[in-house]
Amino acid sequence: MKYALLLYGDAEAWAQATPEQRERSLAAHQEYIEMLVKRDAILGGEELAVPGPALKLSKGEDGSVLRTDGPFAETIEHLGGFYVIEAADLDEAIELAKACPEPIVEVRPVVEHTG
Repeated sequence: MKYALLLYGDAEAWAQATPEQRERSLAAHQEYIEMLVKRDAILGGEELAVPGPALKLSKGEDGSVLRTDGPFAETIEHLGGFYVIEAADLDEAIELAKACPEPIVEVRPVVEHTG
């Protein structure tokens, strides 16, 4: 079964991180990815840009589209990236998520459509 691991963090802290802190974080993620590869569990993933350039499109029933520039919520934690993994079940997905170097990881099953 596929799961999305949504990674939340403090975008301001990341922006203020030293080059050494960023390098340590990236190295930790590289080790995590290597572990997922060894377990044949990684399907994909990406780091997302900081929340500032995000935008939301809301479509009305009449076909109109409203554009709202972000950020959309006044929170410390922002969605900073994601991994898509393959796991036998939720327990295995949680085990893999626990190994992720990020402090907050949301585990969400991916709906797989056939046809």
